Amino acid sequence: MEYRQLGKSTLHISRIGFGAMSLRPLENNVQDLLFSAIDKGINFFDTADLYDKGLNETALGQALKGKRQDIILATKVGNQWRQDGSGWDWNPRKAYILKAAEESLKRLQTDYIDLYQLHGGTIDDPIDEAIEAFEELQKAGKILYYGISSIRPNVIREYVQRSHITSVMMQYSLLDRRPEESCLQLLLDHQIGVLARGTVAGGLLVNKPAVDYLGHPAAAIAGVQEMIGTVAGVHSNGAETAIQFALKHPAITAAIVGIRTPQQLQDAIQSIGKPALTAKELLILQEAAPALLYKDHR
Repeated sequence: MEYRQLGKSTLHISRIGFGAMSLRPLENNVQDLLFSAIDKGINFFDTADLYDKGLNETALGQALKGKRQDIILATKVGNQWRQDGSGWDWNPRKAYILKAAEESLKRLQTDYIDLYQLHGGTIDDPIDEAIEAFEELQKAGKILYYGISSIRPNVIREYVQRSHITSVMMQYSLLDRRPEESCLQLLLDHQIGVLARGTVAGGLLVNKPAVDYLGHPAAAIAGVQEMIGTVAGVHSNGAETAIQFALKHPAITAAIVGIRTPQQLQDAIQSIGKPALTAKELLILQEAAPALLYKDHR
């Protein structure tokens, strides 16, 4: 496994992060899968209080409590479940962030969270209030670092200018290259780590039938699938090639891959250590799926 420093922090994280959203907390194999990931070199585990109404954090905390010193634990805040369980509402207020952090700490069975992330964000949020909450938690030692999980360029710019974020988690893949327009270089210039999610585009770059995706019509997706299959011939399979594509960009610190099965874990791990994409292969892939631009939140 390879490791990279996350932004300006002291955290050195595995280039493959374990995205816990795909876990099924009540299944019996959760601990075995997490331990297997650690054995294979993964040290970064990402969850959120939103997932499974907190059960995802609970399962992760229970499974990993004996491995706390070996791992880097990240979770997210901002989406508040309604009392009747019918859905959630966006809440970036300071009081809620402080309260939610305490609840996440209990579910995760830990005294501190390595990386606490705002799980979304809009330009109309009380941004300074949210920042104040994160920095208060940081001073109290309840979190080590904080970041945001957002694809909105206008929100990302505000946090770059007004906060001390360590990282930004955003969707980035061969089929979603929108961050290349303005976000990735901005974050690279400010030494803010980028955690790429959605690197296999919901399975479209692995084995799912072609459908319309973002601004790409299904016919174009089919062409990309054929092309990635050709390139993947040298790199074992489409999942590995798709992850390699995302990691190739210098702004990307790690790919956070949703993992639910041993095979998905194996595919993710094998993307590290394989022959890197050549400049020619990279160009072939880029030409197969031209970069689109964000239409909103610019």
